[in-house]
Amino acid sequence: MSGNETTSGGLTYAQAGVDIDAGEALVERIKPAARATDRAGTMAGLGGFGALFDLRAAGYVDPILVAATDGVGTKLRIAIDTEDLGAIGQDLVAMCVNDLVCQGAEPLFFLDYFATGKLSVEAAGRVIDGIAAGCANAGCALIGGETAEMPGMYAPGDFDLAGFAVGALERGAALPRDVAAGDLVLGLASDGVHSNGYSLVRRIVAETGLNWDAPAPFAPGQSLGAALLTPTRLYVRPVLAALAAGGVHAAAHITGGGLTDNVPRVLPAGLSAEIDLSAWPLPPVFGWLATEGRLAQAELLRSFNAGIGMALVVAPDRADALAELLTGMGETVHRIGTIVPGHGVRTRGQLG
Repeated sequence: MSGNETTSGGLTYAQAGVDIDAGEALVERIKPAARATDRAGTMAGLGGFGALFDLRAAGYVDPILVAATDGVGTKLRIAIDTEDLGAIGQDLVAMCVNDLVCQGAEPLFFLDYFATGKLSVEAAGRVIDGIAAGCANAGCALIGGETAEMPGMYAPGDFDLAGFAVGALERGAALPRDVAAGDLVLGLASDGVHSNGYSLVRRIVAETGLNWDAPAPFAPGQSLGAALLTPTRLYVRPVLAALAAGGVHAAAHITGGGLTDNVPRVLPAGLSAEIDLSAWPLPPVFGWLATEGRLAQAELLRSFNAGIGMALVVAPDRADALAELLTGMGETVHRIGTIVPGHGVRTRGQLG
């Protein structure tokens, strides 16, 4: 019996809920988007059992590889409920590649994992188009992934995402390094909530009784769902440019745990960051969440990025030049703190 023949009356994989043809159609659907992310080092397109990447062709002499993986969290629930899937792929990419640059690495390639109960080629294609766009923005190639159709594991229309990014740096160039008392902390503004704290966001929205299509109280002209789906900002190109310019001693991606938990991850023993909370304006979305959720300032700072998506620890004599460089690349830069003797993060002032 050939592989394409079936026994009369016998069950098929499709009858069990898995459509192999749909999976193959999705691969064909996303090939152009993936191909558009090709960069130096990319060796083959989608479809093989593994993806190849040539570090020498990418320009590395003595490279160290850096890997990161992450997901989107319960922000995905809002995207599914509103059927607004176009930007969630950027969130997935950003959560991985923004971590890589904090180690001083250039993101090279990305792989995604898309799992669902019943595959919709159209919906999955929109998500992966967003992933490809995020990869192109970050300068990394989308070289592979996995689509898993698993009947009975997900409710109709539901899916989950995971992302995997690999970057490289030359030996001896890893961050953090040379962090010292007197260094300054530059904060790069976020584009909103990004991809952390959405279980709390959804709880707050539920308590307000607002629907996702209601006007956003903090964003005129947008629905609440669309405003909360503003994608995570990609900081790769400006941070890499700052690293090349010199004077960056450490970088912290401000994700779950906020400034208070993420900045200490890049500080050596005996040093603390003193953060002035009045040094930047609190974006309206956080003011609304704080008011509606009756959030204490400490809770707001640990649950959300509070308006700072990336923090750079820089040499004091390089701060002005780096701020000018980053501003020229489209970032909004605030001088938010200083490195001092101590432990962890100390805050002063009030958000607002």
